[in-house]
Amino acid sequence: MGFIAMVLTVVVLVHYYLWRRLVKDTTTPGRARVVLTAVLMALAALLIVMRAGERLAWGHLLAWPGYLWLAVMFYLFVFLVVLEIPRALALLAVRRAGRRAPEPGREPERVAVPASAGSAGSAVAVPRAADVADSPDATGSTGAEGSQDTTRHPGAAGASDAGGDPAGPRGPAGAPVGRRLFIGRTVAAVAGVGALAAVGSGVRTALGDPVIESAGVRLPRLDPRLNGLRLAVVSDIHLGPLTGVGHTERIVRMINSLEADVVAIVGDLVDGTVAELGPQAKPLRNLESRYGSYFVTGNHEYYTAGGPGEWIEELRQLGVRPLQNERVEIAHAGAVLDLAGVNDISGGPADGASGGPDFERALGGRDRSRSTVLLAHQPVQADEAARYGVDLQLSGHTHGGQMAPFNLLVSLQQPIVSGFGQVGDTRVYVTRGAGFWGPPVRVGAPPEITLLELRG
Repeated sequence: MGFIAMVLTVVVLVHYYLWRRLVKDTTTPGRARVVLTAVLMALAALLIVMRAGERLAWGHLLAWPGYLWLAVMFYLFVFLVVLEIPRALALLAVRRAGRRAPEPGREPERVAVPASAGSAGSAVAVPRAADVADSPDATGSTGAEGSQDTTRHPGAAGASDAGGDPAGPRGPAGAPVGRRLFIGRTVAAVAGVGALAAVGSGVRTALGDPVIESAGVRLPRLDPRLNGLRLAVVSDIHLGPLTGVGHTERIVRMINSLEADVVAIVGDLVDGTVAELGPQAKPLRNLESRYGSYFVTGNHEYYTAGGPGEWIEELRQLGVRPLQNERVEIAHAGAVLDLAGVNDISGGPADGASGGPDFERALGGRDRSRSTVLLAHQPVQADEAARYGVDLQLSGHTHGGQMAPFNLLVSLQQPIVSGFGQVGDTRVYVTRGAGFWGPPVRVGAPPEITLLELRG
């Protein structure tokens, strides 16, 4: 309940902030403000209803509009926060300009004007240059004979009707209302264009083909006969209401094109039960590799209604071997590589294969002279892997941040966000994942399938 309350609080606060900047700052009291407020409230309600109805039959109908608005909302928030400083500077400039405008009822200065030919000199009322510049009539409108009108009469129309302030009526902040609206609408327009551009590009990236990342990784203890052993690594496929069987078929087709010796699926395969998503997982039976396909659980396997157990059995039926706190020997060219896998930390206490990670069960008692590759969903598990002398850990979980600047937040929890890193003596590779979670949007973190070649 605490987590739900926190999520609701965040949704309400973010939408209130959006209302202030996108509605209140861009409209005056009236019908337009009422309509825009109602639209924003409906979008906030959409997010809440979408989350509440995820497990219901009609919930998938709200998935696309709900998650797309979640992405747009996030980037509107980001752009508006970035624009707070230029917005404040613009309002400050307008307030200072407003203070230089002539005060209501002030008489124009009288200055001496040289006498024209045949007439005596006289003092006439001529507004100061600053007053003219601030006046709406500062463009220099002319009369019938082309002479510029530089005087104000008590009955004249224009800015003097609004209390005598040439800059127009003033709001609580001291800036003229018209200029404050202009600044608010400019900020809203920039944020709106930026958010829509980011989300549009991000949708195209998320729904497109994953990038093939190829790299060699040197392991000091690797038997020379294992040089060139190829591992295809994929994570965070996230089969769910926004994906289809085509998503899985494309990933399988791309992995098979790599002709890898081992396929490693490093968690977060699904966001639902076997009954809901079983057909989307069927293409996994077509995975091809010399020494088999292996799987370890991610945190999302523990979030499903049936828990990870039903998916463990389903994957066995599809020819993918789960590694539940265990290891296997990959024999190649007369040498042996230990391939181990541990459960995700979301499994709780390590009470056997059905619980959380058990490094002793997976790695204890092995021949330490042989190289070991560990499959562990979260990079943070590398701390424990290093204590057991693991040479290489393969992880996912982070999505590379998925939607920048989330990558900055991910780095606060995980030691590595994407790519290679080092924890103790253990090399770590973190794949960005081949799918997406939540919004079908990836900004700055394209989906990935990785091909690693082991070298001594």
